[in-house]
Amino acid sequence: MSSASANTPAASRRPGGAPILRSRAWVAPLCWTAVLLDGFDAVVLGAVLPSMLEGGALGMTTAEGTAVATAGLVGMMIGALAMGYLTDRLGRRRMLIGAVVLFSLLTFAAAFSPNVLVLGLLRFLAGLGLGGCLPTAIAMVTEFARRGRGSNATTVMMTGYHVGAVLTAAIAIVVVRQFGWQEMFVLGSLPALVLVPLMLRYLPESPSYLSSAGRTAEARAVAEHYGLELEHHAPGEDAAEKVGASLLLSSGWRRNSIAIWIASFMGLLLVYGLNTWLPQIMRAADYDLGNSLGFLLILNVGAVAGLWVSGRVADRITPRVAGIAWFLGSAVLLAALAVKLPLAGIYVMVFLTGCFVFSSQVLVYAFTAANHPPRVRATALGMSAGVGRLGAISGPIVGGTLLGAGLAYPWGFFAFAAVGALGGLALTGTRTRQELRETAR
Repeated sequence: MSSASANTPAASRRPGGAPILRSRAWVAPLCWTAVLLDGFDAVVLGAVLPSMLEGGALGMTTAEGTAVATAGLVGMMIGALAMGYLTDRLGRRRMLIGAVVLFSLLTFAAAFSPNVLVLGLLRFLAGLGLGGCLPTAIAMVTEFARRGRGSNATTVMMTGYHVGAVLTAAIAIVVVRQFGWQEMFVLGSLPALVLVPLMLRYLPESPSYLSSAGRTAEARAVAEHYGLELEHHAPGEDAAEKVGASLLLSSGWRRNSIAIWIASFMGLLLVYGLNTWLPQIMRAADYDLGNSLGFLLILNVGAVAGLWVSGRVADRITPRVAGIAWFLGSAVLLAALAVKLPLAGIYVMVFLTGCFVFSSQVLVYAFTAANHPPRVRATALGMSAGVGRLGAISGPIVGGTLLGAGLAYPWGFFAFAAVGALGGLALTGTRTRQELRETAR
């Protein structure tokens, strides 16, 4: 196989009349953009909640705001579990495009919610697509990444999520004050009108999925065209040929699975707890609304910067070791946010916290992707994200409860710091795929 054949767009169709193969360069940007929209839609509620609560929009109370956020996260949990499973059986391409269509349509509909109940229902349904987008995109970019660059590919793709979150916070500062909360939901849905047609035209199917589905000739054609090396499953390697959840819960994999789920729980609790309630926590610390939304923006700017660094570090010292270090760094920085500092100083601390907190969770995904065979990779990622969504549900509840009790500042930061420490501790209990193979001998 020549370098030219691997990187030049093909003019022929894959076996079976499948879509024309395109340039390899399309895969990562399309997945990155899908995750950007995922990030925008997942964070939009946190960006508009302060304004909705202050203005009495839909008659919403703090408790109802927490319930709406929780409904969306329950949807994400179900979506991650279901789509992770379906992706390994129906294909990465089909499920990723379907997820984008689903959450974009329902986010648009949320702008026209007549009451809190309808808004909560629409956020739940949008969550099904939001939850499925991430594990599917990670499985895709991991497979199409260059050899030895899987962690970096995952973390770079995840910058899309935080770019989306940064855009949400930045746009909200202008749009919510000038127009209202509804426009934020409309803006979050419109980019799909461009993205979905591009995905339909240029996004390839995963060769690992094609191979597992018995479409060997197609799998070889895609792998050759994109310069990939097909990963072949060695019989007897994985718990007597078990697949799906049965493999992940088998004796050889159970310890890893539980440790990953705990770490993912802690990581997503931090991500969604902070993205939902950081503006309100900072308001409780006597910062005004503009600065509070600014902290949300800076937190996610820090996340983007941290992801560029953490992936490169993880490819050198393994995602497991990097994940442990990043979780522990998050714990220290979150506790430090309880210290009163001048405005410039607190912005720096929030930026550094973003660098560590969000990368911690992504490194859990990188470890999961790197240490599971292709035939179960999307299921493992889906279960990691899905079970971890219980943490995402808990994050807004923890923040909302502390806020309602008047304890959000400083105790909220101490609680989140303890969560970060537990995430790092959980990852210490994992083993690499090579260690699992040696143990099985």
